[in-house]
Amino acid sequence: MKTKFLGLIIGILLSLSIYANHIVGGEMWYTFVSQAGGIYTYSVTVKLFKDFTSGTALDNPINIAVYAKGSNTLIHTQVVSQNSLSTLTATPGPCIINPPLVSYQVGLYTFSLSLPASQFGYTIAWARCCRVSSITNISPPSSNFGATYTAEIPGNFSEPTGPVNNSAKFLGIDTVIICAGYPFTYNFGAKDPDDDKLTYEFCEAYTNTGGTIPNPPAPPPYNALSYNFPYSGASPMGSTVKIDVASGMISGIAPAAGIYVVTVCVKEWRNGELIATQRKDLQIKVADCDVATVTLEPAGYINCNNLTMTFSNLSPSALINNYFWDFGDLATLADTSRSNIPSYTYPDTGIYTVKVVANRNQPCSDSTTAQVKVYPGFFPDFDITGICMNVPIQFTDRTIATYGSVNFWRYDFGVASILSDTSRLQSPQYTYLNIGSYTAEFIVRSTKGCRDTIYKPVTVIDKPPILMAFRDTLICNVDTIQLSTSGSGAISWTPNYNILNSTSATPFVFPKTTTWYTVEFNENGCRNIDSVRVRVVSRVNLSTSNDTSICATDPVQLFANTDGLQYAWSPDPSLSNPNILNPIATPTSTTTYQITSRIGGCNTTESVVITVIPKPIVNAGNDVDICYQSTTQLNAQTNGTAFTWSNTSSLSDATVLNPIASPAATTSYILAATDISSGCPKPSYDTVTVTVLPKVNAFAGNDSSIIASLPFQLKATGGVNYQWSPATGLNNPNIQGPIAMLDGNQEFVTYMVTVKDQAGCFDTASISLHVFKTGPEIFVPTGFTPNGDGRNDVFRPIYVGMKTIDYFSVYNRWGGLLYSHKLDDGQGWNGTIKGVKQNTGTFIWMVKATDILGNVHFKKGTVLLAR
Repeated sequence: MKTKFLGLIIGILLSLSIYANHIVGGEMWYTFVSQAGGIYTYSVTVKLFKDFTSGTALDNPINIAVYAKGSNTLIHTQVVSQNSLSTLTATPGPCIINPPLVSYQVGLYTFSLSLPASQFGYTIAWARCCRVSSITNISPPSSNFGATYTAEIPGNFSEPTGPVNNSAKFLGIDTVIICAGYPFTYNFGAKDPDDDKLTYEFCEAYTNTGGTIPNPPAPPPYNALSYNFPYSGASPMGSTVKIDVASGMISGIAPAAGIYVVTVCVKEWRNGELIATQRKDLQIKVADCDVATVTLEPAGYINCNNLTMTFSNLSPSALINNYFWDFGDLATLADTSRSNIPSYTYPDTGIYTVKVVANRNQPCSDSTTAQVKVYPGFFPDFDITGICMNVPIQFTDRTIATYGSVNFWRYDFGVASILSDTSRLQSPQYTYLNIGSYTAEFIVRSTKGCRDTIYKPVTVIDKPPILMAFRDTLICNVDTIQLSTSGSGAISWTPNYNILNSTSATPFVFPKTTTWYTVEFNENGCRNIDSVRVRVVSRVNLSTSNDTSICATDPVQLFANTDGLQYAWSPDPSLSNPNILNPIATPTSTTTYQITSRIGGCNTTESVVITVIPKPIVNAGNDVDICYQSTTQLNAQTNGTAFTWSNTSSLSDATVLNPIASPAATTSYILAATDISSGCPKPSYDTVTVTVLPKVNAFAGNDSSIIASLPFQLKATGGVNYQWSPATGLNNPNIQGPIAMLDGNQEFVTYMVTVKDQAGCFDTASISLHVFKTGPEIFVPTGFTPNGDGRNDVFRPIYVGMKTIDYFSVYNRWGGLLYSHKLDDGQGWNGTIKGVKQNTGTFIWMVKATDILGNVHFKKGTVLLAR
């Protein structure tokens, strides 16, 4: 299926460290050379890998040890020099982003080894500290985990020709690239010159327990590395990576970026017997790289629900800029798509072949195909009959397969403590030995390849549950009652006394005396019983509380005691609930309440009289509004014999019904009246509220300087009605903002304004006008004394006839702005800068304003600040 990336989608990155943390892999093999009597001679090669960038060199020479298998006795040691040292570097293809640097040195050590024939054979060993650091799948610190590499020479215990053996030799290339999250394959296959049968498996990597450079290396058995969960020797790269037992090819989806110790054991089989195991150990680095490739589900696709399938590339890449899909529908040419994640609705059931091409007719193109099976109408289901332990529970297949037929069933009955709680039967039985809640798993498959798994809860108890509608009841001796229960199994009631349908869940009974009826449920020998008591009476007992009196509008609780099953009070409009024994009554007049209590056909009635006594009449008068700091007279009425007022501190006389009220703020006065002689001691209440209106805050404006014979706008605030006096020079003294025009005969004129609100409440204010017989002018003082004595403390101009002030600014001798203002609101410079008092000195000022005639006035000068 793949076209250009068979050598590109896999890789190994081997990382090394400086402090002898340089071991990244190794293996050992041998060939048989000769036999002289009982002595066998072999040529042995040790192959070691280290990072090319590491500053630590491979050891030269190395220490070899040979141990007798069975006893693990040291037989031979040898110091071996390095035969060759080469550099291997992987060259990435053009269709990969962020390729890793893969470069390391390979050292070969070859030596001759002569050994006598042995019953169990030999183990050749080399060991060293340390592996590279930061390995993902083993526990830290990884630099402390050394490495031990071995080869096995077979003995003659079970295979007489065992010593005459050439070991299997791994053939895979050592420099390739693996990208995280992408599918990959890597060949750990080996060749055996003796044509022994070879099988492959992942196995645990060995550590070193003999020191940094042990001489000799430690004897077997060797300790395995400690793997981080979820990794192990049998799953060194996670569950998504597998090894083919027959070829040694590892494949799958690469795990997250990191370094992974991977050890493969190849087993040599001769005449059906295992004679030796050889090992290859590599630290494989997975990189965060990106490859232009397409991948579909390896097992193909199957849809057993409908005719629509959705597809996507399982290996998306930034290098892929377009897709072309052919969904394999031979009945049309419109079965194609250029979508990244397309959907297609097939016209009918059947088997189709979908093909996807990435970067079609472009560089870095790739394609693949997958089989699509479309067989909708597959609905797995099963029933569960039975609930008791130690009694077989029936599981019945209810699966529907519209196409094909069901040909595979597997039940797991959910007992976690055992492995034998499974069945391949279509509808098996299973006996649970303990009560509890279990989850049954059902896997079902059809001849068309449809497969599904469903789960159902199984609750196992020691006896069938019985649900009783009631366990105690009361009837009249003339009544018939229906009992009610539910459960699982055959039903029987006892005793057989005045009962109809005694094998029913809902029999009718009509006992004349109190009787216990017992029900039994029997489900295939799993039994349970329960009972109900039917009490029988000939009359109803009923009693009520005594008659009583209440004040009008007061509630009163009625009381009754009865053994009746149903009861009701009347009349009910003034009752909180007429169907309870103790309702709350709120009668408006004297009322007789009756209660009737029943037990089936028996009933009894009793009554209670509630006498209602009216309360005194109270009227505190109408609410009233008053002006701020004014008074009002209250006018109250009552027919009670005694009364009291609240908030008496603001009343002129709290012992009369019409006192004078002088509240400082809005106040509610409560009048309480009683009439003990009526028989109702409770008071009646009424409230009158005196609302104090807000104070009127009159404002006539700030005192101003004006020019004779020129208009000046007055404007008052604080109310809704305004009256100015005197009216001299005013165009209208009865409006909020009259125009004043004075002839200048008086230098100072003061106007008083009376301001009223909507309620007629009023306040007064005044404004003084300084009249100049000049044109519009700006008067600026030549000095000021900001010493806090209240005289001449602020430096500010006097504006006469000015409509707007553009600016008034003060500067120091160097032109620095000290103060600026734009309004004629009486403000000015107080002789400080950011709160710091300025020393005695001369300052520059500038002012610009526009008068009421539209003329612009500009002045500048100096002012003396004197402390």
